[in-house]
This record gives sequence, C-alpha cells and structure tokens, in this order.
Amino acid sequence: MNSGDRASTVRFDLARRQRIGLAEAILGDVKSSEQIAEGIAQSLAGGAPVLVTRLSPDKFDALPEDQKAGLDFDPVSRTALSIGLPVSPEPVDVAVVTGGTGDLGVAREAARTLAFHGRASREIIDVGVAGLWRLMEHRDVIAEMPVVIVCAGMEGALFSVIGGLARGVVIAVPTSNGYGVAEGGKVALDSALASCAPGIAVCNIDNGYGAACLALRILGTRAGGGGPDRVPSIP
Repeated sequence: MNSGDRASTVRFDLARRQRIGLAEAILGDVKSSEQIAEGIAQSLAGGAPVLVTRLSPDKFDALPEDQKAGLDFDPVSRTALSIGLPVSPEPVDVAVVTGGTGDLGVAREAARTLAFHGRASREIIDVGVAGLWRLMEHRDVIAEMPVVIVCAGMEGALFSVIGGLARGVVIAVPTSNGYGVAEGGKVALDSALASCAPGIAVCNIDNGYGAACLALRILGTRAGGGGPDRVPSIP
C-alpha cells in the first residue's frame, strides 16, 4: 500500500506467534486508517489472520473495500477479525463475566480475542454484586471453570467475590464504567489490586485483549505446552 518513495510506518510482527504462541493484534485507536490498512495488508501477505482492537466505526469504514469484505467487525467490542476462523467448541475453559451490561464491550474484546486464537468462551453478563442472586445462579459454572475473566467497573467488588468462589485462575479487568469517584476505572483497579481474595491476576483498565492473552498463556501452560498454538493461517 505504501509504495514509491514513502517508507512504511508499520512493521507487522509475523513471527510473534512462533515466538510466544500469540499472534500480533493491530491497535486501532493510536493509528490512522492508512496505518491500520497497511498492517492488515502485511498480515494477509504473510498468510496470517487479522485482529484489530480499539477500532472505531469511522476507521473501519475508511478501510479498503477488499479488506472490509474479509473482516468481521463488532462495534460493541470495537474489534475486527478475519472471517471464517475456526473456533473449537470444546472444551469451553474460559468464562468471561461482567458486573454490568456497560462492561460488555471490554468483555467482548476478551471473548473475540479468545475466538481469534481458536478458543470458545462462556459469557456471564450483568451479575454484579448489587444483585448477588444473579451471580449465585452461575456459581457452579464459575467454581469449575479453569479461567475466569471478570470485567467490572464502579467499586470493583465483583473481583473479590468471584475470587472467593472460583477454583481456577481469576483475571480481573477493571473497566472505566463509573461516575464520581469511580470515574475512569481507577477505583476498580485499586480494588482489584487490594483484593483480599488470594491469587487474583490484574490487567490494566479496559484491557480485555490483555486478559484474553493472559488466559491463553495460562491454558497453554496447563496443556503442557509453551503457550497457545491455535491461530490458523490464511490460505
């Protein structure tokens, strides 16, 4: 795409999957539409599938038509990934839980990152502690799931509650949903870091992608390998 005298400002890391078992994603909110398109072109030229995160509808619409035709764009999670990637239906070993419906975008970013790497997940939505009975309906599933990604804003109490119920790895993702002192997700982040439930892993605010990558590393280790290796190539 960037031809002639102008050097490309993008160097897509095609070898990342071989090094660490996780394919590179293109972070959309810090790139122009032209840079995103260049990253997609390099990925496809190398036979790799595409995952773009933090992609606004305007930037997606500005991509070349042939690229858009090959991408599944989800405005809720602001992610785009190659159409037709295989996802293994079994085992479902990751639950993605949200405190509220407003956390769904971050949760979907995690779920779609998992799907991009070939892993299905189970969504458990809107089970925050203000109505604890909603969470208790899913207690058995949460208790037995190998990995539980918890996305919550406001005061972030859900992290500690699930940390006291789940046997598997709990990954806390503070979200920026909240107002007043909870605005921006820093209270939820502090709550995750200060949780009295032992052994909770904490990701940065709104980092559903990072939580999914952490889950994939954990599951790759549990399987006895050096990391996940399910990302297919594009013919």
